[in-house]
Amino acid sequence: MDIAFISMALSQSQVQQQASMSVMKLAMGITEQQGEAIQKLISTTDVTAIQHAAQPHLGGNIDLKI
Repeated sequence: MDIAFISMALSQSQVQQQASMSVMKLAMGITEQQGEAIQKLISTTDVTAIQHAAQPHLGGNIDLKI
């Protein structure tokens, strides 16, 4: 058995696992922020905020003819 090859493979495996955990933690943080935003939106009584969240593309442009 080649000790250097085994050592290198083990090190690469550890780096891949650390990178995977970092990505998972980032995704969990984003999901938590989105959940908090949804809870805040649900608890609000501001109808315009709820409508804008449901259809954010409406009301952004006004067509005028002079």
